[in-house]
Amino acid sequence: MSKAGRLRRLPQRHALRGLRHDVRGVTAIEFAIVAPVMMILIMGLGELMYQEYVQVILNGSVQKAARDSAIQGGAQNTVAIDAKVIAMVGSIAKDLVPSCASDPAPATWCSTRKSYSQFGNIKAEYIYNDNGNGIADGKECFDDVNNNKSWDADPGATGQGGANDVTLYTMSVTYPRLFPVARLVGMSAKQTLTSTTILKNQPYANQSVPTVTKICL
Repeated sequence: MSKAGRLRRLPQRHALRGLRHDVRGVTAIEFAIVAPVMMILIMGLGELMYQEYVQVILNGSVQKAARDSAIQGGAQNTVAIDAKVIAMVGSIAKDLVPSCASDPAPATWCSTRKSYSQFGNIKAEYIYNDNGNGIADGKECFDDVNNNKSWDADPGATGQGGANDVTLYTMSVTYPRLFPVARLVGMSAKQTLTSTTILKNQPYANQSVPTVTKICL
């Protein structure tokens, strides 16, 4: 190569060397890489904080509702008592409507009450299980706690119950998530929160306790 040709290539070499050490614009590129990850983390943290906030409000309102339900007249006032719970939760989870579907839609709520004569009855009825399979079959016997002549996995009666009864009160709320980050990781776009409490009704009258009888199939 001629001397003139070598001289023309020198500026190109210097330019390449300078480009290799040029860090202008690196910050913008790094931000473009890091920003999406940061945004996902921030939205995820915000979603968790909002979920915890709704759960705390729900727990507190359910505890208050359970105490109001346990006094005399509470069993006849459960609709109004549930409405107070929804009013509290509805201040942050908007436009809630009642629905007890197995797959609840967003912005819905569901309450249930089951009553038992005592705390020890909040379980499946006892089976005198001779064959050890955990099922009342053949000629096996069981304790008929609710006196309906059939074995029940849950012997509770629907409703608040009467004086001195134990009530299992459950309230569930389903709301749309605040951020789309859940869908980005394959999670549902809605969140269901549940609060449960067990309280004994006040002794405002004589308790009506069914007689537990042993029934054999």
